[in-house]
Amino acid sequence: MKDKEDIRESIRKNYAEVALKGSEGGCCGGGCSCSCEPVNIGEASIKIGYTEDDLSNVPTDANMGLGCGNPIAIAALMEGEAVLDLGSGGGFDCFLARSRVGATGYVIGVDMTPDMIKLARENAEKSGYANVEFRLGEIEHLPVADISVNVIISNCVINLSLDKEQVFKEAFRVLKQGGRLSISDVVATAELPEHIRQDLTMLTGCIAGAEYVENIRTMMHNAGFKNIRFTPKDNSREIINTWAPGKNIEDFVASYIIEAEK
Repeated sequence: MKDKEDIRESIRKNYAEVALKGSEGGCCGGGCSCSCEPVNIGEASIKIGYTEDDLSNVPTDANMGLGCGNPIAIAALMEGEAVLDLGSGGGFDCFLARSRVGATGYVIGVDMTPDMIKLARENAEKSGYANVEFRLGEIEHLPVADISVNVIISNCVINLSLDKEQVFKEAFRVLKQGGRLSISDVVATAELPEHIRQDLTMLTGCIAGAEYVENIRTMMHNAGFKNIRFTPKDNSREIINTWAPGKNIEDFVASYIIEAEK
């Protein structure tokens, strides 16, 4: 496969195209660009765990059907908390989070794709949201101060990172003591065939970059996290199958909820 910078640029280009399509959908469902079948974004969002209320209470262009779960559902956000979203895309989860933390809370979205940041900022401005902001940056090098957020959320993004251990170190750095991590992501449950590992489309589609659960646990433990929990989604196979129909990808990867505390 290409070197890391070329891979990172390919990922950025892929999600820039998704941002330009916005809520029109297309070939990118659940964060995956492997299938060329049109995606019904509303149906895809409900399937991974969002509700009709969630979909109706955020700007339409913020939801592009990306993700493999609903981190907001398990984050137990409280009034006044500061929240950080890793890989915030068009701002969908950030906008759901801002309504839960209220006017005294604050939400920061970080994304490495300029087109996504532009879209998210436009969505926030149009809606008059004052307690959310979007910053351009890589999740391996967060543009966020030390010990400054209560909760970190992320939806099917860390698997795209080429240095996952660094992502968890950064997450630990910016969390306040007692802060928590609540993410949804794709993990490997069996050894991925080499032809999948080396497939750039499978990488940008949230499959080839999936890491083993126990390897992720070790990374998180080494970063300093405690009370690390992994919970597979009940309908994981159904979700993954829609990303690459007929390729049996669901035999190798699964959608998990991952939680931990500082």
